[in-house]
Amino acid sequence: MGAGEDAGPVTLRALPAVHELAGALEAPHPLAVAAARAAIEEQRVAMLAGAAPAGEIDLVPRARELLAELARPSLRGVINATGVILHTNLGRAPLAAGAREAVARAAEGYSNLELDLESGERGSRHAHVEGLLCELTGAEAAVVVNNGAAAVLLAAAALAGPGRAIVVARGQLVEIGGGFRIPEVIAQSGARLIEVGTTNRTRLGDYQRALQAHDDVGAIMRVHQSNFRTVGFVEDVPVEALCGLGVPVIDDIGSGWLAGQPGTIVGRMVGDEEPLITAAVAAGAALVCCSGDKLLGGPQAGLMAGRRDAVAAARRHPLARAMRIDKLSLAALEATLRLYRDPERAQREIPVLSMLTADEETLAARADRLAVAIGERAHVTRAVAKVGGGTLPLLELEGPVVTLDADPGTVARALRHGDPPVIARIYDGRVLLDPRTLTDAEVEPLAGAVRSALAGG
Repeated sequence: MGAGEDAGPVTLRALPAVHELAGALEAPHPLAVAAARAAIEEQRVAMLAGAAPAGEIDLVPRARELLAELARPSLRGVINATGVILHTNLGRAPLAAGAREAVARAAEGYSNLELDLESGERGSRHAHVEGLLCELTGAEAAVVVNNGAAAVLLAAAALAGPGRAIVVARGQLVEIGGGFRIPEVIAQSGARLIEVGTTNRTRLGDYQRALQAHDDVGAIMRVHQSNFRTVGFVEDVPVEALCGLGVPVIDDIGSGWLAGQPGTIVGRMVGDEEPLITAAVAAGAALVCCSGDKLLGGPQAGLMAGRRDAVAAARRHPLARAMRIDKLSLAALEATLRLYRDPERAQREIPVLSMLTADEETLAARADRLAVAIGERAHVTRAVAKVGGGTLPLLELEGPVVTLDADPGTVARALRHGDPPVIARIYDGRVLLDPRTLTDAEVEPLAGAVRSALAGG
């Protein structure tokens, strides 16, 4: 007789009733019932599989564990020890302290989100950041939507849309991530796609011939290769030359590299790898689109800056309301943009920029402190961190890391299940804890989590 047959109906009668087990739990009735059902079902399956003893068993402790899991928020803070600064799975850019405070203020009560306090009449939510964006980028006007992909879609729909065409170089028909592909975005805007050039080489003449052959071109779209690079026998057309063709240009620059940064340490690190918002605006692009939660270091948002007529077209398009930014993101974005008035301060206070520019001495001290706090199974060595988030794919940030003497899969799993959860990196058969993506305040909690994970393993 098999295990499943051995644990028959008579054995299963030993399981408590749902209402009895729920009554033993101190929790709101719906939560108690859910935890009780889960505990009973878990035990029933184990008994039928022969993996649990027959007869009565006290399910109250397990039900309490399940109750704690049900009561715990699904969206939780984690410690990022991966060394990937813009980790998409972990929410990309952590916010500056000023941005977090701004979010708390906006969430506390009512706000003047769409109210002009001077006149008492209805205002625009975009007014809270448009002036800052124009000041920082040199644009005539600006508008903000809920993410970078929305910005590109809205730009395509507003400047071209049904019945018109958009010209794009073949080498720029990229997939940014999560299935977000430029040809599909253009299709969703209602515009027709005209491809020019080849995968590796596109010249100004290719665009000129397309414009001569088609009289329905609404815009030229230029797309930055955010998460990869084409090297070798390549040629591209700069945005300045495209803007001279007499057709509106949409420049999707990706990561949100702001003016005022080139002279700073982080500016020298990035160099020419990421296009500047200010350069595209100065070149005459109708709309420059980028994300708010990448190199900009702010919340998820899609920034659109450029010519007054193009921004007005985007604002009045029906999609603009569906893509509008919420008040909490808007508060965080305004606070982040204000920091950029002082580039040195931005580098110090915006976490993404400070992580990019963290010096060897700071990282080594943090790694040593972490290793000592963990104990003899931790060792300081060296590895390479990455920017992540489809940004600066070729930039490697070498520095000290802490490695652990333990089975990597077991320890990484235990760290994820801890409180707070810790996300580590497994490389070359070892668990790596990278101090670049840690704050000094996270070192002790991380060390405690690692000690518990090693003990459990």
